[in-house]
Amino acid sequence: MGELRLMKGNEAIAEAAIRAGCDGYFGYPITPQSEVLEYLMAEKPYETTGMVVLQAESEVAAINMLYGGAGTGKMVMTSSSSPGISLMQEGISYMAGTQLPALLVNIVRGGPGLGTIQPSQADYFQSVKGGGHGDYHIIVYAPASVQEMADFVKLGFDAAFKYRTPVMILSDGAIGQMMEKVYLDDPIPRRGDEEVITQCPWASTGRPMTREHNILTSLDLDPAGQERLNLRLQEKYREIEEKEVKFEMLDCEDAEYLLVAFGLSARICQKAMQLARDKGIKVGLFRPITLFPFPKKEIRKIGEKVKGMLVVEMNAGQMIEDVQLSVGCNIPIEHYGRFGGIIPTPDEVVRVLEEKIIGG
Repeated sequence: MGELRLMKGNEAIAEAAIRAGCDGYFGYPITPQSEVLEYLMAEKPYETTGMVVLQAESEVAAINMLYGGAGTGKMVMTSSSSPGISLMQEGISYMAGTQLPALLVNIVRGGPGLGTIQPSQADYFQSVKGGGHGDYHIIVYAPASVQEMADFVKLGFDAAFKYRTPVMILSDGAIGQMMEKVYLDDPIPRRGDEEVITQCPWASTGRPMTREHNILTSLDLDPAGQERLNLRLQEKYREIEEKEVKFEMLDCEDAEYLLVAFGLSARICQKAMQLARDKGIKVGLFRPITLFPFPKKEIRKIGEKVKGMLVVEMNAGQMIEDVQLSVGCNIPIEHYGRFGGIIPTPDEVVRVLEEKIIGG
């Protein structure tokens, strides 16, 4: 029957992981996502479901523990915030190359460098473009509510195992810390060892190694073998782009202008859209839910109908590059962003829309 609770976004992620049958969490504290680890430690799921919860000595250690757990076919996850995710990039690249499923959570804070513990969306490049080395992608979900923080945990695990790839939930300090009502699904039992062996024939489970273990990994140092691996990866990414695109459109049917935003910025833009319509300006909102795969085809179709777009992000302009590449240059596409943890207001968004797009 599920359960309705009032929870922080970070707590919702942790509880959803327990209920999704997660086998192990490996992480390291960093503001503003420390509640994920704190909640798991307080709930002690290792006493009820058998889920391992371990505070590593660093983010580098955590991602390599995740690498090891994923290699055995277990449902494993980690969480961190921007500088911590930076430290994990080598491990994420290795997991993408060896095609291992895992769930990563990035509760973004300001930067560059130490920056601030306030919310930001400046990790778009690092997360969506693949911040590590090599030609790889990971699936990236951008929640805009505490409910989606919880929902995307099970969704993320399912996608990770379906495509054998790391999956990231890319959120920010505001959604991680805010409290909202969230509906939680009933718990799913963790898979037994025999289920893992059956469902994950590629996993290392103590059995003799087979061709299946090696053929889809990056262990082959021969150039031709590496090229075959990369071609297989690119084929998989094309399949993901074809089948896994998620987005939301609000009031786009009659829209003459379009706001484009993800995550927290999309919540701000929803109110801005209402304010603009109160002034007689027909504005719609397009919210990418998957940042990879980016909804290129869908936003291109809307671009053929509207007079201009304003991309709103809490950064200097990162997602706007994907918007511009998707739509082309037939209409004006401008950017508005704030930094340092300052969240744009709906009034600001309407003012910039009028100045840069409508009057520009």
